[in-house]
Amino acid sequence: MHVPDELIQFIAREKKFFIATHINPEGDALGSALALALALESLGKETIVYDRDPVPEPYRFLPGHERFTTSLLSLTPGAPPLILLDCNEPERAGIDGVPTSFSAVIDHHETEKEFGQIRWIEPRAAATGVMVYALLKKLGVRITRDMATNLYTAIAIDTGTFRYSNVTSDVLRAAAELVDMGADPAAVAEGLYETWSKGRFMLLIEVLNTLEITGGLAITVATKEMFMRTGTSAEDTENFSNFPRMMKDIEVSAFFRETEDGWKVSLRSKGAVNVAQLAGGFRGGGHRNAAGYKTRNDLKTAKEELIKAVTNMNISKS
Repeated sequence: MHVPDELIQFIAREKKFFIATHINPEGDALGSALALALALESLGKETIVYDRDPVPEPYRFLPGHERFTTSLLSLTPGAPPLILLDCNEPERAGIDGVPTSFSAVIDHHETEKEFGQIRWIEPRAAATGVMVYALLKKLGVRITRDMATNLYTAIAIDTGTFRYSNVTSDVLRAAAELVDMGADPAAVAEGLYETWSKGRFMLLIEVLNTLEITGGLAITVATKEMFMRTGTSAEDTENFSNFPRMMKDIEVSAFFRETEDGWKVSLRSKGAVNVAQLAGGFRGGGHRNAAGYKTRNDLKTAKEELIKAVTNMNISKS
């Protein structure tokens, strides 16, 4: 993987960085940001690591997770040079309007925006974590156990723990190298998948009971009332969109989560179905097999619009 020379030069000349990633962060965003911050600090740089939303409880096993701030107050009157990770527009990170002197983007999403003086976007990369790993090697950073754990988690999340079609021999080699550097696959897997609260488990049961299947499309829903009944929140729905995809005849899984002003729709697919293209039709975006969008429509209308869009993509019906 080729790391842009201008990115290396940018990091070499600056002393302080504002590292930000997308709202509602998941493992790739969090692990990549933390690993990069730890690496830059090992080179004598200062970092501010920001996300608008708190680190979700399932990811609080990540080394250094307490470094994240949800406040922009420390950036006044102006922010240090920005490194935007795992997204490629400031609005997606909730930092639109924040004044920065310079910006660099490191991302692997298929839907690309025109933002950043330096734009390193690799849609074929399995995870932003893979890109950050390549960057750290190029910088000559001595990768510690904490960095390795964060990067391994980032890669594991965006490859479905090495089950998705984006897994290549290079991805497996990177993961193996990170294990050699101290990442513990068993500990990461336990942190990700075996520390659920009872409330989260009960929420999953309620969500799966909403299952509707139309041809090769499966739809599930989480409402505000479900969160109240189970004592859970949006962060507890991490990975819920993947469960219906386990059925052999399902090509697209859509998970509708109620928000304050509508619905957040998470799309997952398998095979050749490009849900980034599907989400783009609703002004969203993402990856070929994992994407999303928001809608202010009522649930019935939102479902109907999605079903129509999926039908128009000629997804097979079983």
